[in-house]
Amino acid sequence: MKPITVNRDERHRQLRAAETKALQLFAEVENRKLVRPGIFEIALNADIYRLAFELFGVKKHWHKRIVRAGANTLHPYRENPPSRMLEPDDIVFFDFGPVFEDWEADLGRTYVLGNDPTKLRIKEEVERAWHLARAHFASTPDITGAGLHRYVMELTQSWGWEYPQQHCGHLIGNFPHDELYGEDLENYIHPQNQTRMQDPDRRGNPRDWILEIHFVDRQKQIGGFFEQLLNVD
Repeated sequence: MKPITVNRDERHRQLRAAETKALQLFAEVENRKLVRPGIFEIALNADIYRLAFELFGVKKHWHKRIVRAGANTLHPYRENPPSRMLEPDDIVFFDFGPVFEDWEADLGRTYVLGNDPTKLRIKEEVERAWHLARAHFASTPDITGAGLHRYVMELTQSWGWEYPQQHCGHLIGNFPHDELYGEDLENYIHPQNQTRMQDPDRRGNPRDWILEIHFVDRQKQIGGFFEQLLNVD
């Protein structure tokens, strides 16, 4: 499998277009009030899958589709907790990776049903942390994966949350990027990645990144998640 060969501007146009469609999908989920009490995660997941096909003809997702609510929001990506029913005062997050015309999107958002102040705070702060980390990345041209990971962990701790995952982001590109690049740590925003994030890959191609932030409060059994393109304007 070879990557699609395009110049950087065209690559970024395609990645941004894919993310824009993913944002439109999530907006339509809200418009149709699909996130609602009484539905199981697995059923909501299926509703969103059908909606993606209805809106964009999307059947292919480059990673497993995640809908998690309540205590399930504590679990990192690699875990597979049993499907849970959404409660009237719940917190929910999505992590979807739809593929649009062979270009990958990867989008994560958190939703709060009700007015619980801690749930609203974790939703707000996980998004704010993402924007602060993006600004730090943009202002530090030589930053490594380890350096950005360290910055995210400092934010997490300073705001009193925990971070349940081993990394806080990864490469993105044309499908299937994970088969093209593999599981090497230099492909992740990981504490052991000492490679400059803005360096090209081993083939000399530009590397484009997804930044994901996952905060949890184990005492209250809740988590928040926010994810999108890091370095594509």
